[in-house]
Amino acid sequence: MTSRNPRAFQLRLRRETFSPHMRYVGMKQGDIWYVTFSPDKTDDTAESMARSTRTFKSEIDAKLFAMQILAKGWSASAGTLNPHQPKQVVGPAQIEQWADPGLGG
Repeated sequence: MTSRNPRAFQLRLRRETFSPHMRYVGMKQGDIWYVTFSPDKTDDTAESMARSTRTFKSEIDAKLFAMQILAKGWSASAGTLNPHQPKQVVGPAQIEQWADPGLGG
């Protein structure tokens, strides 16, 4: 394809290269948040269970799940998955405050 105006050709090429393709417009957004959890080491009933991770599409869903895990007395941490920005990490010491709306989470 040739053009008499090289600038117009470059603009058209750039627009075609960087514009979103129609097949991707309807795709759903992937999971953004994760919650990693494991039973308390002193819990004999959950002895065989290893550390696990679940992913979520929203922070609210992750918080609700974390509250369920904490209600069992298990340990948990949470955060955002790559490449989501800004990166957020919620350690075990902060997870109760992060997940519970009554504590400012």
